[in-house]
Amino acid sequence: MGPMPTIQSNPVLKGFSCILELLAEPLYILSQNLHLLELRLIVETAATILRCLTTYILIVKETGMEKGLVFAFSQVAYGVCLFFGYWSYFLLFRVFKISTLFPFRVGNQMDDDGQLSSMCDLFNYQSIWKFFLQEGEKIILMFFDTPYNQAVYGLIDKFGSLVVRLVFLPFEESSYTTFARCASGQDPEGIRMRKLGSCLTEALKLILLIGLVVVAFGPNYSYSLFRLLYNREWSDGEAPAALQFYCLYVVALAMNGTSEAFLRSVATKEQLEQSNKSLVVFSCIHLVLNVFLVQSAGAVGLIVANSLNMILRIGYSVIFIKNYFQGSASFSLCSCLPSGWRALLFSFVTTLISERIFLDRENFLPTFLIHFSIGLTCFCISSFVIYRNERALINKIIRLRDHSD
Repeated sequence: MGPMPTIQSNPVLKGFSCILELLAEPLYILSQNLHLLELRLIVETAATILRCLTTYILIVKETGMEKGLVFAFSQVAYGVCLFFGYWSYFLLFRVFKISTLFPFRVGNQMDDDGQLSSMCDLFNYQSIWKFFLQEGEKIILMFFDTPYNQAVYGLIDKFGSLVVRLVFLPFEESSYTTFARCASGQDPEGIRMRKLGSCLTEALKLILLIGLVVVAFGPNYSYSLFRLLYNREWSDGEAPAALQFYCLYVVALAMNGTSEAFLRSVATKEQLEQSNKSLVVFSCIHLVLNVFLVQSAGAVGLIVANSLNMILRIGYSVIFIKNYFQGSASFSLCSCLPSGWRALLFSFVTTLISERIFLDRENFLPTFLIHFSIGLTCFCISSFVIYRNERALINKIIRLRDHSD
């Protein structure tokens, strides 16, 4: 067998996996709308585990398969699990008519919904700009920085994006659904505004709480993480510093995702168009910042440029939110700050001092245990303070999976 079949089969398998994921997408959206968070957790966790197991078996067991095919097959396994997971649940365990899941149109209903089509075009345009905004940084890094810094950023991005993919992205999508349902409700104006204000306050408070936990402990344990997982070539290089800045970037990501989800869910068509125009301006600023900061500070400069871009987008969303709730006491930015922020600030200062005083790079493991014990103590204290002050919010989140409203 020559290499040609392998080259041809890779895109075929990846295309097949994309089709499976697209076929599962409508039911994923339906599960989001019905607040079936537990379903998503089970299906996507099973799909991810199956993808990892497929990759492990095909690589570690030395099947001799070309590596591109290995990852293509693992992606197919992921798509199959998503497809059968969502469709099996809605067909076997939910009372839905087939006509509900397959809404065949007849007669004059074949005509397209013009308003819906226009809004879809608007969101597609916004998604394209966000794609270039997110992926353009990698192109800048490729042209203007060294291969080492490219590897550093790739490694940091994979580490940092774990929090984004596992926590922030699902939460952002669920928040968008919640905001949209509250905004489109039939309640009187005052009640609807109070519901939206309460939902936005709780969402921002929770997401800020997670981000502040990352900031409190992440920067002061970045070196230790790289030292434990990799050799000193990585831990004594630029990677720990880049991860420290990425931990700060996480807070900006958290705020931006939720605030933009609110904007997209309640804004009119004209406001969305204005938002897209601002996104173009921010993209241009981001591009210029990337070029200058990557050349001067490498991977750290790229993370700083991303953070500044997020701050600009947060600023735009905050202005929109303030104007939206203008004249109403339903929402206040000050109320979004979680009550345990002082405990987290204390933890940050304590672990910073601990790293400077106790952690010895030449005698790493014994001194790391001391440093880790101090961090664990601070985490327990912070958790107790946060739970005591935010018990109502935490209990509401715990009960959220049983909420079907």
